[in-house]
Amino acid sequence: MNLFKYHHHFRPQIHGRLLLNYFVGEGPSISSRIGSKQCFRNHSEDQDMTEFMEYLDSLKNYEKLGVPTGAGTDSEDGFDLGRMKRLMERLGNPQSKFKAIHIAGTKGKGSTAAFLSNILRAEGYSVGCYTSPHIETIRERISLGRSGEMVSGKALNFLFKRNKELLDQSVKLENGRISHFEVLTAMAFSLFAQENVDVAVIEAGLGGARDATNIICSSRLAAAVITSIGEEHMAALGGSLESIAMAKAGIIKHGCPTILGGPFIPNIECILRDKALSMSSPVVSASDPGNRSSIKGVSLLNGRLCQCCDLIIQTDNEFIELFDVNLRMLGRHQLQNAATATCVILTLRNLGWRISEASIRSGLEKTFLVGRSHFLSAKEAGILGLPGTAILLDGAHTKDSAKALVDTIQMSFPDAQLALVVAMASDKDHYGFATEFLQGGKLESIVLSEANIGGSKSRTTSAALLRDCWIQASNEMGIPISLETKDAPVSSTSKLENRPVLTTETSLLRAIKIAAEILKQRIDGRRGLVVVTGSLHAVSMVLSSLHS
Repeated sequence: MNLFKYHHHFRPQIHGRLLLNYFVGEGPSISSRIGSKQCFRNHSEDQDMTEFMEYLDSLKNYEKLGVPTGAGTDSEDGFDLGRMKRLMERLGNPQSKFKAIHIAGTKGKGSTAAFLSNILRAEGYSVGCYTSPHIETIRERISLGRSGEMVSGKALNFLFKRNKELLDQSVKLENGRISHFEVLTAMAFSLFAQENVDVAVIEAGLGGARDATNIICSSRLAAAVITSIGEEHMAALGGSLESIAMAKAGIIKHGCPTILGGPFIPNIECILRDKALSMSSPVVSASDPGNRSSIKGVSLLNGRLCQCCDLIIQTDNEFIELFDVNLRMLGRHQLQNAATATCVILTLRNLGWRISEASIRSGLEKTFLVGRSHFLSAKEAGILGLPGTAILLDGAHTKDSAKALVDTIQMSFPDAQLALVVAMASDKDHYGFATEFLQGGKLESIVLSEANIGGSKSRTTSAALLRDCWIQASNEMGIPISLETKDAPVSSTSKLENRPVLTTETSLLRAIKIAAEILKQRIDGRRGLVVVTGSLHAVSMVLSSLHS
């Protein structure tokens, strides 16, 4: 039976030119488009937790330093999860005081966590949500209650001061090995216990088996979720897709449901299912053939860019049809994340949780994350010195996420000519990232730049090294590009030959202006789109400049 047979409310897709016209005109600002108080950062709130931040900065921060080889594997090289357990025991094991949904995966963790949190809040549950990384303030990583507000600086600092003596003891007893992430995770779990949340949605930081978040016992775990398996943090997670899958599968607990996002290649899915079987964990897959989802068009709704979707999801004892769901999270990958979240919710319903169809729809439609398919308003482009320029920010930083971003742009703006601004961390697949954009077409310029990663230059990839990777990808793919340097500016032949211009600029904000200028010179009145990508840290630098 065709499940779509009786549904005829299909909405036509609005042409990409009209959408781009909107974003270079007098479109709404970030706050009105996103509808979240978290968009304008209250830096006085950050000043309220100066003591806590100074303490965190005194600890080893692997986001700044990079993760050691094998650190995320369940081996002798892996992080010492026992250290985290001992820390939590000293704090009274707050993680035992709430139910939790634990999410691991290469991509899609944060989006799936946001979908789940908003659905549960729409039903009236008090939800704690813990994710990483952040865009502008570390407080973004912890949200609390029915409103989803991020934690206040005062609350975080007060909790820290109350527990500082215990933290100091732990650091001393563990010979100074306790990390920035371990302390932040401990404080988040303590807040969730203190606020008596109904459920906590927790995103794993790295891998799963040895991640600091993996201290939730089976009696408190409502569901384990694995969104995707891809080639990221390869050295830290064992060097292969199989070892990455084993690390992520480490969050599966005995007798607790496992929800798989996917789709996964067969041998990877087999690893995940075998682990679940060994733990007597029932498996629900968002990628099962009976589950169907589709994007019917992209349009502006109440001043917001949305994709109109249908989701039909079936688990063992639950079935739901959601038509004309307007997702503000764009792209097929976000539709898959929404389907994964819906599978989790249906699994909870099967366990007796009260969650209505209306709450599922409301939560899915409300969800938006800063830095993912994130358009700047005309006013914000003007602040950057680029009035009339359409600027898209997206923190894609892997080959797979680059492909997802290319697909999203092609779907939403099929006629737009692109100018890329790329800054990346040193441990990413720069070559693979480049290949996805080069074969995606419609590139007018690529400006390679630099961004501090985790507030430090230690993991920053130089623009010169990125340039070498893009040249290699161009040569091996047979896709010609024109190189521009200060000593050798590009001649007009590159435009005539329809070759994208490749150049470098270490200043990220200056790189955006260069990309926009090249685009303006080459598109002859056609609509163009400047895309800033490669790292959420690059996105953070742009957004911070709007509020400085």
